[in-house]
Amino acid sequence: MSDDASASVEGADGDASAPDLPPAEEGWERRTVAYRGISRRLAAHYLGNLGGELVGTDDPAEATRVDGDGWRVTLSAEKVTAAAAIEITEVTAEFAGDPDVLADLLPKYRQKAMRAGG
Repeated sequence: MSDDASASVEGADGDASAPDLPPAEEGWERRTVAYRGISRRLAAHYLGNLGGELVGTDDPAEATRVDGDGWRVTLSAEKVTAAAAIEITEVTAEFAGDPDVLADLLPKYRQKAMRAGG
């Protein structure tokens, strides 16, 4: 749980053969970040503001992939149970990119994606 009360899950590396992971160039690393309480549309919008371009659609609500200079992200969203019968959306962003680029990009994305709980 992050200090903003929204859940955040982060991991490094992953199964490169998984269908929801973005393609990666040699030398790139992978990171996974998940936040509850934001939509896939907002996540795509935030990534666009950080220099990314939607792939395969012009509609952020339908975006499943965003590519930037030295990075790629796949987005997925699912309903998760937060407490008893309360369901909220959790958006997972699977990042692949140059390690230096991700070191700069991820803190900026986290800052945009943080939402106060409630």
